[in-house]
Amino acid sequence: MQGRRALVVDDSKSARVVLSRMLEKFGIEVDSADSAESALEYLRDHHPEVIFMDHMMPGMDGLQAVREIKANPALATIPVMMYTSQEGELYAGEARASGAVGVLPKSIRPIDVTKALYQLGLLRERRDEEPSALQPVGSGAGLPAGEPASLALSGSADARLRRLIEAMLREQSIELRRFIIASLDSQVHRVVTELRPKEPAEPGGNAELEPVVESPAARPWGWILATVSTLVALVVVSVLYWQSGTATEQAQRAFEAVTASNAALTKAIEKWRVVSERQPATDELQEQRALVLSVPFGEPPLGPVRLEALRTLVAQLERAAIGGIVRAEVYSGSFCLSGNGEQGYTLAPAATAASQCEQMGNPYDDTQGGAARPPIGFANLAATIRRRTDGAIDLELAPGPRDRLAVSYPPIDQATSGQWNAAAQSNNRIEISVIPR
Repeated sequence: MQGRRALVVDDSKSARVVLSRMLEKFGIEVDSADSAESALEYLRDHHPEVIFMDHMMPGMDGLQAVREIKANPALATIPVMMYTSQEGELYAGEARASGAVGVLPKSIRPIDVTKALYQLGLLRERRDEEPSALQPVGSGAGLPAGEPASLALSGSADARLRRLIEAMLREQSIELRRFIIASLDSQVHRVVTELRPKEPAEPGGNAELEPVVESPAARPWGWILATVSTLVALVVVSVLYWQSGTATEQAQRAFEAVTASNAALTKAIEKWRVVSERQPATDELQEQRALVLSVPFGEPPLGPVRLEALRTLVAQLERAAIGGIVRAEVYSGSFCLSGNGEQGYTLAPAATAASQCEQMGNPYDDTQGGAARPPIGFANLAATIRRRTDGAIDLELAPGPRDRLAVSYPPIDQATSGQWNAAAQSNNRIEISVIPR
């Protein structure tokens, strides 16, 4: 086998080393190239007995390189074996159409290399030089003394038959020896690999010179899942804690607002009682319009807190036997805003000049049509009170005059957004008055 040479073409150094070691066990000298272009450059001056070609490589791929080799008359007789992870009859047919003689898998075994070398004719039979155990039968040769010579085969027909039988037996013997040798090689390699002790890698050595197929390390999936579950639980608990804190803070603010509203309602009802008992003039009744509920930016005027305050007022009027019209007038503050109608509006940064606001107004201003549109909660409350008091108490919702401001706005060319929005918040309100009948 001395003098036989193979070319291994693969962009992976570890793959080249693995295949080279297997070929060297059969006494084949191996040269390698890391690309198809390098292989074609090598073939200008060298003529190996076989080429093992990878398929997927940077630049020119393996099948293109095979077609280039087969198109060159000086190289067309070199057998090319594809050495790739591509599988399937479709790819094998494409490889053979390009000029390759076969396909070897990337996860190659020694038995695959042995079969390929036998297929390529690069392995001679180990016992080709030994004399055949089947000796030809000559005329009278090998017959016991005294046997009649008529028992020996004679004539040209007998000689042809004898040669045919010997050829058939020899062919069967060769195939049997090939099978036995390939099987023994595979078994010996497997046993040696299993029994060979694992030696630690020498420091500073080239790890790629001795490729070692290692089984994937066991991953602690249990610990990973437990850690991820713990992190998810912590995130959920943090979100719930933050939401509970926010809800508690909102509930506290709502409770304080309702408490303040109840106190204001009690004082207002007492004033209305005194005024109604004295039968005051109309101007004096108008002066009793003193109950003002502030509406924070971003909330509807008759939101849950204001609607509940109105419901409490009506209930107290009913218990005090005070009848009349309860009028709620809505006043919308004009805020300095940033944003748009599609993405929504927010208060402009406090340091921004009021003259540079993107929008002036109030997204919850429902009085653009000249009359406030009563929400469902207010309409239901009005209908319930009217039915329960037989019309003694009636609820009305109306827009307040736009020129009636609780606080005057600062000059727009001198104020900041924060100063302007402070005045707008004071003007964003509901005023509730009771007009006795």
